[in-house]
Amino acid sequence: MANKLNMARIRVLQTDALENIESYMDPDTPKALEQFTAKMKAILLADPQMLESVPEYLPVALYGRVKFPPAAKTRWQQWLNSSTAPLWDEFKTSVAFNNADVELVKAIRAYSEAQLIEACAVLFLLEGGQITAKRRNGSETYNEDPNYDTDDEETDNYHNDYDSDDYGSDDDDSDEEGYDDQYDDIRFNGEKP
Repeated sequence: MANKLNMARIRVLQTDALENIESYMDPDTPKALEQFTAKMKAILLADPQMLESVPEYLPVALYGRVKFPPAAKTRWQQWLNSSTAPLWDEFKTSVAFNNADVELVKAIRAYSEAQLIEACAVLFLLEGGQITAKRRNGSETYNEDPNYDTDDEETDNYHNDYDSDDYGSDDDDSDEEGYDDQYDDIRFNGEKP
């Protein structure tokens, strides 16, 4: 009988891993994520039991370094949809690890095959599952709902409501004594002029 995937746990891992990944994706320090994942790999290789307290570190350590062959993507989607964990023989042909990560993968498998499979399920969701959406600035973000609406209509309405000059009153700040209009053109990231 096939083992079940704990989809609630996988969603939590996905969120936690994504938060870690995004926190290290900074244009000012382009190597930050690479350096962080290198440290995570070294720590997990030395002590796989760390996964008990920080299970999201494995998908973070392997992020961007695991490939899902095109033929396996349908199987991964089926496994996730049915919350079924693949058998090892199915799993090992459904994912391709970077050669530099094979030692870590072997160590994690020896510690917990289930956690390795779970981490790859998270990676599939992060990189190829039906959850990718684009932010306004063009970067990717992730949403667990495949019916996610990416046109930001609700957000646009929010900003439009608060970008209006009247704010529900007829007062015009420029008539106030001491009003300084030098700040009128300041906009926050993503805010429309």
